[in-house]
Amino acid sequence: MSFYSASIAPYAPWADRTGQLSILRLLVFIALLIPGVSILSDLFFGPIRPEPYEHALHEMGEWAVRFLIVSLAVTPARRIFRWNKIIGVRRMIGLAALGYGLLHLVLYMAQENFDLAKVVSEIVLRIYLTIGFVALLGLIALGATSFDKAVRKMGRRWTQLHKAAYSIAFLALLHYFLQSKADVYAPTLLTGVFVLLMLYRIAVWRKLPIDNVLTLIAVATLAACATAGLEYAWYALATNLPAERVFSANFSLAYTWRPAIWVGVGGLAVAGLKILVWATGQTIGRLKSA
Repeated sequence: MSFYSASIAPYAPWADRTGQLSILRLLVFIALLIPGVSILSDLFFGPIRPEPYEHALHEMGEWAVRFLIVSLAVTPARRIFRWNKIIGVRRMIGLAALGYGLLHLVLYMAQENFDLAKVVSEIVLRIYLTIGFVALLGLIALGATSFDKAVRKMGRRWTQLHKAAYSIAFLALLHYFLQSKADVYAPTLLTGVFVLLMLYRIAVWRKLPIDNVLTLIAVATLAACATAGLEYAWYALATNLPAERVFSANFSLAYTWRPAIWVGVGGLAVAGLKILVWATGQTIGRLKSA
């Protein structure tokens, strides 16, 4: 018998489609709430700041982008590790990205004392705000059509619409870059992860075995190189900082690891985890047959 009543179970974020408690969904749900609770607690109960909404505004926006990227990682993870259950949390993560994005907008409005005329004017006149707002509108469209009824009603159009998640992620990352100005370490890192995910998608499109370790290593290497090139291009074209010195830091581990290194290590970690999962499966299979 289900732990929940039939009327509540389908809507509980921690329940699967049968109404049973899903530990995976529960853990993901809690993890999605923690950053928001922390940010709002700090805003209302933390130290008083000259610009009370500034820190919370940026933190909320950063988490919106992070969760959007994580939502895009669900399908590659399912394919690489053949873990079908993980697909059940993709919608929850995507809706979390939308929720954090909306709170990001609300905090921006609060920073402007809810002067809607000024908010609209700023969004129209400042290109990075325009880009961010378009990305948020895209997330709203995806969120509004993410439910089962919309999936059934829209049919193929639903799939076409939700492919826009990649374009929305691109716009969100561009917004992140533009508002970060000179210090683009964090947006470069997230963009590198996005590139890694897109390369996984391209590998599938090219009918390459995405669950093959050699494919994963190749993708990790390409993503790391692309991230280093992207960072160099940004500093060379958009700032007056020495792009060559930033680029050369990718070849030194003596200082803080550059985003390209983290992306490469992360991609290789996926390959290593794939080997571990395969070896564990082989061991369990031999034990069962013994």
